[in-house]
Amino acid sequence: MGLYAVARLGVSILSNDDQVSVDSITLFVALLCGCIVIGHLLEESRWINDSITALVIGLCTGGIILLTTKGKSSHLLEFDEQLFFIYVLPPIIFNAGFQVKKKQFFRNFMTIMLFGAVGTLISFSIISLGAKELLGKLDIGFLELRDYLAIGAIFSATDSVCTLQVLNQDETPRLYSLVFGEGVVNDATSVVLFNAIQKLDLSHINSRAALVFAGNFLYLFLASTFLGVLIGLLSAYLIKKIYLGRHSTDREVALMILMAYLSYVMAELFDLSGILTVFICGIVMSHYTWHNVTVNSKVTTRHAFATLSFIAEIFIFLYVGMDALDIEKWRFVKDSPGKSVGISAALLGLVLVGRACFVFPLSLLSNCLKRSEHDKFGLKQQVTIWWAGLMRGSVSMALAYNQFTRFGHTQQPGNAVMITSTITIVLFSTVVFGLITKPLVRFLLPSSQGFNNLISSEQSFARPLLTNGQEVEVEMGNVDPLRPSSLSILLKEPSHTIHNHWRRFDDAFMRPLFGGRGFVPNAPELSKGGCDQY
Repeated sequence: MGLYAVARLGVSILSNDDQVSVDSITLFVALLCGCIVIGHLLEESRWINDSITALVIGLCTGGIILLTTKGKSSHLLEFDEQLFFIYVLPPIIFNAGFQVKKKQFFRNFMTIMLFGAVGTLISFSIISLGAKELLGKLDIGFLELRDYLAIGAIFSATDSVCTLQVLNQDETPRLYSLVFGEGVVNDATSVVLFNAIQKLDLSHINSRAALVFAGNFLYLFLASTFLGVLIGLLSAYLIKKIYLGRHSTDREVALMILMAYLSYVMAELFDLSGILTVFICGIVMSHYTWHNVTVNSKVTTRHAFATLSFIAEIFIFLYVGMDALDIEKWRFVKDSPGKSVGISAALLGLVLVGRACFVFPLSLLSNCLKRSEHDKFGLKQQVTIWWAGLMRGSVSMALAYNQFTRFGHTQQPGNAVMITSTITIVLFSTVVFGLITKPLVRFLLPSSQGFNNLISSEQSFARPLLTNGQEVEVEMGNVDPLRPSSLSILLKEPSHTIHNHWRRFDDAFMRPLFGGRGFVPNAPELSKGGCDQY
């Protein structure tokens, strides 16, 4: 029946546009259901994750459609980058911020920002320069300087889903938090870089242009962060003051979802980074807004956001699998397949080198700034961090379509080659690297080492600055003369000190105004789970 439906769709594509729309949506939804069921059946082995499952099903479906249409089409839906950026991507990024374990995230905040922001800039520079030198010699067609800079931003965007699915958050909490946090910050930084490149005047390349580029980057980063915080606090204040749960749980849930989406579309309206804005909004809403709603609303929102994110991810990889066989793009490289393979190999090599050039040096720098041996990254952990960022996924695909196509189509050979190369790298990194990830992580991080990391991580919570969020009370006149000064503590442990001062400010001013855990008596807490781990 499934093959018959695909064959019927292939014939109808050429005859009735209205019927095609109905058939396409029906079959696509059926494929999404199939991806979920097959992914569940393969969950025990965890060798093939949901991303690989969706890619393989997309490839098989694309091949069947290609045969039934006699080579005229391979996918069900026409790709629209606006559809992706406005409807599909926001749930994924918001859920990443909403579900983040904030205690671990902010304990490792300096390291996460070091890898996610500074590391992305290093990788962007290496990939852009390498692409300019290597691709320019392969004669792939006309590409501007803006295209090479965009290539750097496109292939700097990581997809850590494969690694996160085999890393155990309980056994390696610090490493899991770092990989997760760095992946999200990396995606946000890559998109901010991409947007800044689009606004860059390349007709006059000088020091002034470099300063303008740096200024645009900082403006987009800071303004997007501020907008995300503002919308998140506004949602918390509204729900805390009017307390919609007294009359309707549905209104609470609806307002949270709409306010979350509002942060993204407002960022796009003001030409900011919607990804960074909605991620920050997710963190703020999980810290304040989520604690202001009823217990039923807490359960509903937590699962609703996770479900929307999951469906969006499956949708993206399913489409990428089908689009990988698009004849329109591959016909530009069919006369020189060796060149296409060479371009993909060169770009993949730049990805490997670019990531290694910042992971190992920045890990060394991070280790030099830490006093405790338990907090330092060993060589095996550094290799795991390096490997975790080698996969490329939905963000890279979306940025490539945005730069090199118009409404999913292109007629320029250079642009078509870049799309096919991006598809090749996404497929290869997701499938091949994804299959190797589990045995590699088990080899590098055996369970015993993971539990030792867990114990040392839990012991580090007992430090005075982070003891369950409580401060050590020191009686006046009974101060230990050997106790280090605040300045020395700040220099030695900046993340812990900043976190301590933030908790003081948060408990004294922010939570009484915007709500939060322990400050909303009318909204009882969940006993387990949720977003209250700060």
